[in-house]
Amino acid sequence: MTPDQVTAVAGNSSWMLISASLVLLMTPALALFYGGMSGRRSVLNMMMMSFGAMAVVSIIYVLWGWSMSYATTSWAGITGSPFEFFGLKDQIVDEAGNYVEGASGYPNIIDIGFQLTFAVISTALISGALAGRVKFSTWLVFSGAWATFVYFPLAHMVWGGGLLSHAENSVSAWLFGVTDGEATIAPIDFAGGTVVHISAGTAALVLALVIGKRRGFPKSIGRPHNLPMVMTGAALLWFGWFGFNGGSAFAADGLAGLAWLNTTVATAAAMAGWMAVEMIRDKAATSLGAASGIVAGLVTITPAAGALTPLTSIILGLIGGILACLGVGLKFKFGYDDSLDVVGVHLVAGLWGTIGLAFFASEGGIFTDEVGPGFKLLAVQFAIAVAAMLVSGIGTFIIAIVLKAVMGWRVDDEVEYNGIDYTEHRESAYDLQGPDNMRSGLVSSATMKEEGSSGSSPVIPPRTEAKE
Repeated sequence: MTPDQVTAVAGNSSWMLISASLVLLMTPALALFYGGMSGRRSVLNMMMMSFGAMAVVSIIYVLWGWSMSYATTSWAGITGSPFEFFGLKDQIVDEAGNYVEGASGYPNIIDIGFQLTFAVISTALISGALAGRVKFSTWLVFSGAWATFVYFPLAHMVWGGGLLSHAENSVSAWLFGVTDGEATIAPIDFAGGTVVHISAGTAALVLALVIGKRRGFPKSIGRPHNLPMVMTGAALLWFGWFGFNGGSAFAADGLAGLAWLNTTVATAAAMAGWMAVEMIRDKAATSLGAASGIVAGLVTITPAAGALTPLTSIILGLIGGILACLGVGLKFKFGYDDSLDVVGVHLVAGLWGTIGLAFFASEGGIFTDEVGPGFKLLAVQFAIAVAAMLVSGIGTFIIAIVLKAVMGWRVDDEVEYNGIDYTEHRESAYDLQGPDNMRSGLVSSATMKEEGSSGSSPVIPPRTEAKE
């Protein structure tokens, strides 16, 4: 390599290692975000679900996840062979002892680490729909099963040359033909609108329906126990998302810079949109709304971060924030208990970002380029969004039903009423009863009845107000 090439590889390697680290930070950030939204006697369980997913998915990604996602041997365009690169066989060093070069020119092992962090956060996102009512052991098994049978195949379909990619034998190629060996109208999912957010949001909806509602939902649900914790988690998610979207350029270049800026302005616009809805509807902008608007904006821009301009990113993000703010009320209208609004934020904003980018894409957008190709892109984006929902929905339902029969999902009613932390983890986030009582596991039922089952005053803010 020339000196300039060596410098470029070193710079790109550094950026991708930083990006992988930023994305890994997103899972503890999610634990803070979800933990703050939970009741104070369920906060540790909520956080442990994120950390537990990190443990399980990281291990299986090295064993078979990378191979299922990116193996050259594809099983009908649905998943890669889990055996080809099992345990990262032949993926780290070659026969001469040199590091295997990845598709972007730097060592392949860096890409493996980067993609591992995506699988972790995608699985952890689902946990927000299950707050305070499921067995931790069942969640751990579900994490591994869902990553294996839903996430890895979807990653292969979209990013590994499968059915939802721009490959010659893909859905988009079937719809609008092939040019030079690739789909004429290539689908756009820059950083995971389908693979991460639509799949996680759909899984959350399915699990909420299969597992059922919390006791007392919707009339007796408590307010988030720690809003500063929620805002801290949202801030760290925003920070980590620069690696999520910026790293998806796979180089330290102008595209990474564009993704960084688009991520910033779309997120700001979504937060503004969410707060505007609250101010019009509820006469006050809330900290919970601001934090949720941040996440909605990050979700919205994820599939489009490298395909829009900053101006069109603002428009996409603003609409995404408004739609997600309205979307969190769907659980009251339709009667499913998505505890921490995974469906309202990730599924709604993920669908809008994936489909809506067809209106604003710099190349091929309906409003920003030629109308004819733009409508074809819209059809392709709609197709991959629906396909991702079907894959995740069917896969999640099968896994959930099997685990319900074999292990059971729900904790006992008394455990749910008193808070799940001590029963599942033998510890409490806060010393509510004094050190002696906490060590012995004694809990005052009278105190519980006064404070509500979540351990906090059962006052429902406008965001989660039950609708008759």
